[in-house]
Amino acid sequence: MSTVDKDTEPNHDVVAVGNALVDVLSNESDDLLGILDLVKGTMAMVDQELSDSIYAALSPGVEASGGSAANTVAGVASFGGRAGFVGRIGNDQFGQVFAHDLAALGIAFDGAQAKADGPTGRCLVIVTPDAERTMATFLGVASDLSPDDVPVDLIADARFTYLEGYLWDQPSAKEAFRAASARAHDAGRKVALTLSDPFCVDRHRVDFLDLISGDVDILFANDDELRSLYEVDDFDTAVQKVRNHCEIAAVTCGAEGSVVVAGDDVHAVPAHPVDQVVDTTGAGDLYAAGFLYALARGYDPYTAGRLGGLAASEVISHLGARPEISLADLAPSVLG
Repeated sequence: MSTVDKDTEPNHDVVAVGNALVDVLSNESDDLLGILDLVKGTMAMVDQELSDSIYAALSPGVEASGGSAANTVAGVASFGGRAGFVGRIGNDQFGQVFAHDLAALGIAFDGAQAKADGPTGRCLVIVTPDAERTMATFLGVASDLSPDDVPVDLIADARFTYLEGYLWDQPSAKEAFRAASARAHDAGRKVALTLSDPFCVDRHRVDFLDLISGDVDILFANDDELRSLYEVDDFDTAVQKVRNHCEIAAVTCGAEGSVVVAGDDVHAVPAHPVDQVVDTTGAGDLYAAGFLYALARGYDPYTAGRLGGLAASEVISHLGARPEISLADLAPSVLG
């Protein structure tokens, strides 16, 4: 059981549970996607042999610590929030880079405890000229996450526990997923889930619906993922369904902004302007960062959606899934 009193103020705003990956980002042509047999705009799970083959075909790019949930807590830290991360890395160079990056951002992560035999995971991110990203992910030891890897006190001491939908692909990690949710709720905290990818929703629709109904307070999705979740073509119909399943749903709609559903209220939040879209990698991750940071600071869901849009606009203006400038410096344009 946790030693953290549920009546005490949490020391962390957000603790994320997800795949610890190193992102390899490369600008490529649409033709290469066909050659590599990758579906544009999606994430494909690959083994180490295929990952090595794709990596060899890429142009020189940018390598940096990543992973969807880790990107979100990096965004929270950039706002000045207090964040933590739960995930597994290997005892290799990529693992050292990942742990160092989180430590440099002030994110709580026990890298030594998390290290395991085997390679650290990596995500090959191919960015095409239209700024769309296509991902090929080799999870390595990230998929070995178990309930024993979920620190009770860290979860109980976070206002929000943020769960990465991609993690549900791995049977060995499902119990860690549920354990983190149970520990958060036992401590009187909130649990957030991101659906991650339409294909991920297709694979786990029944489980996700069950989670959202009983274990999740805040849902993050894009419009395609939400319609896939409820197997409907009409976005408004999906919105009406989700409002009965969780406390808050934040649904991103690309250039149209986002829709925030909170009980009887449905807010259309305009997109934050951006001069040029360079790379959409991490847009949803950073939207969640701004949203959760705003809620942690006591702002209403509509303002949270605006801050999420601000964070997303920063990350799509350059290559890579982490902010290049301080989000804390940008926040006053939304928060006043």
